[in-house]
Amino acid sequence: MKKIEAIIRPEKLDAVKSDLEAAGFLGLNIVHVTGRGVQKGIVHTGRGGETYAVDMLPKLKIEVVAKDADAQKVVETIINAAKTGNIGDGKIFVTAVEEAIRVRTGERGEDVV
Repeated sequence: MKKIEAIIRPEKLDAVKSDLEAAGFLGLNIVHVTGRGVQKGIVHTGRGGETYAVDMLPKLKIEVVAKDADAQKVVETIINAAKTGNIGDGKIFVTAVEEAIRVRTGERGEDVV
């Protein structure tokens, strides 16, 4: 199994959720996070020419655990739904999951996801 963690723009959440659902991936978790990437935030120019930097931007982290065979499809689905082509679209991290356990039944393994 693989855990896919995607950091995305908040406004892309609905598109990502609906595309994952359409692809058959219903289970996911969402965490509100704040962070920055290589661009180190953004600079705003206010009225009167004042500029100020915002170096920590609001993002969402989506977590999906999928079978090994489905992980690439999850990644591609998220990319297609979240990509704007602009700096700050986010990142995706894929890691191995050793075990999954359904709390209600004690069931273990890929059937849990």
